[in-house]
Amino acid sequence: MSETTVNVRYMVDDVEAAIAWYTRHLGFSLLSSYAPAFADVQRGALRLLLSGPTSSAGRPMPDGEQPRPGGWNRIHLIVDDLSAEVARLRGGGVQFRNEIVTGPGGSQTLLVDPSGNFVELFQPARK
Repeated sequence: MSETTVNVRYMVDDVEAAIAWYTRHLGFSLLSSYAPAFADVQRGALRLLLSGPTSSAGRPMPDGEQPRPGGWNRIHLIVDDLSAEVARLRGGGVQFRNEIVTGPGGSQTLLVDPSGNFVELFQPARK
């Protein structure tokens, strides 16, 4: 791995479903698959580690808490035309958490992967 690669781990319920979702809808490329335990996909400098319940990352913590998908942390992908991306993804059956919201820095919306993890699509404001 390059020092410029950013690695993010997502816990997922189904590694093969996650591979299909990230490669089909968001343009990630499959690096390796050890499904059902683990796979990694890449888009640009982002390497996303998809860890299933049988992976080492899915083992319970010493206090018994089980790692699981979800939460509000998310990867943030910049797009040129947010409305067009939303239309394309809705056409592909992708689930959204909200509609497009706009603030001073740009516009964003949240997608939900098959395990409930969020992906933010963001279009910066035009200067």
